[in-house]
Amino acid sequence: MAAFGRWKAQRLARADASRKGALDERAAPVVRLLNAWARFCTTSSCAGRLVLAQGGAAEDAERRGAPKKGCVWLLVTHEPCRRDELMTALEKATGDVVFKFEPFVLHVLCRELQDAQLLHSVAIDSGFKNSGITVGRGGKIMMAVRSTHCLEVPLSHMGKLMVSEEYIEFLIHVANRKMEENTRRIDRFYKCLQLALEADVSANNLHSEETEKYHSVYVHRRKRETIQEQDVHTSPKDHSEELEPEDDPESNLGIFAEIMI
Repeated sequence: MAAFGRWKAQRLARADASRKGALDERAAPVVRLLNAWARFCTTSSCAGRLVLAQGGAAEDAERRGAPKKGCVWLLVTHEPCRRDELMTALEKATGDVVFKFEPFVLHVLCRELQDAQLLHSVAIDSGFKNSGITVGRGGKIMMAVRSTHCLEVPLSHMGKLMVSEEYIEFLIHVANRKMEENTRRIDRFYKCLQLALEADVSANNLHSEETEKYHSVYVHRRKRETIQEQDVHTSPKDHSEELEPEDDPESNLGIFAEIMI
């Protein structure tokens, strides 16, 4: 537990190594919510984006980081795209160009497996069906929040546009709708995560109260049994003095004799 806390502090103290150098605005609330809890530490995130990538590595551009060597990003936006800005970016194309929509992604280091399972459940319920948990050789538990509603379409080859402008308009419409759905899923994920964490805390508190109550009853019962054991070992004289009249053995024998007669 302590080791996780030290590692988290070191991780969060590092400078943001992403291409942007800062959190995406839409992803920031989720990241801050998770990092406010001692059992979670976010390691990378992206709120979702539209990318126009060119180069030999365009079809396999590095996800959520700087482009690979030989790949140039002609356009990157975290907002809905306009036709004119895409066409302007395409004018710069000299090689193979791919237009991509990449949805929200988040990687979270979790202190325990049950923490990752809680996060995974919330992600799946919020629409991030491609989410998963991995456990490294060193025992580090990583939870990845991912979605399947991606988009990747080649537009030009060797600088030559291979599709019509009408198709590009349709493509932009589809991509923007995916971006809007992505935003709704992020909002849903954030709200569901808040509720799940609050419910988990309440459940843990209730369990602690029940455990404490059980311990209190157990201690009381042990004390009572100890007193009873001490009474058993007292002398007959002392024991008879403590009996109530109706508990006197001689009285009980008299009653039994009357019944027999």
